[in-house]
Amino acid sequence: MSDPNEIAAAPAPSLVTIAHLVYALHSLSLLIGVTTAATIVGAFVFGVPSIIAVVINYVKRSEARGTFLESHFRWQIRTFWFALLWCILAGVLFVTFVGIPLAVAIFFAAGILGDLPGRARLAGAARSQTHVYERLTPVRCLRGWTGAAAPHPSSKR
Repeated sequence: MSDPNEIAAAPAPSLVTIAHLVYALHSLSLLIGVTTAATIVGAFVFGVPSIIAVVINYVKRSEARGTFLESHFRWQIRTFWFALLWCILAGVLFVTFVGIPLAVAIFFAAGILGDLPGRARLAGAARSQTHVYERLTPVRCLRGWTGAAAPHPSSKR
């Protein structure tokens, strides 16, 4: 194996199905965030489907080792933890006196504040779909899910 990106073993078909199931659970959480009063990132991090998906990722990760799905499981786990990290960072900054202006900017960028009265005026009539991480999380989910159909890693990292 001269190419470091080359995968040694083909995964079991059931493991591919599990990877698709996990992407579907994450997508369901995103859909809940889009269609309900919850924020997209909030539904993704704190939604039951996403939490179930991450648990499945950790349980099945060892079975995916050495296959192209290993990177997909890592991708799904990282997406969840990075979203949680940004939520926690924004929360910590929000409760500090010095960090309140910065935290408000992060909350608006991540869409955590939800639909507070006057938010449209404060954010220049921006809808929650225009926020940075709310755009990034669905893109990461879709990119990984579509890549799971082809036998290749989800990223080069």
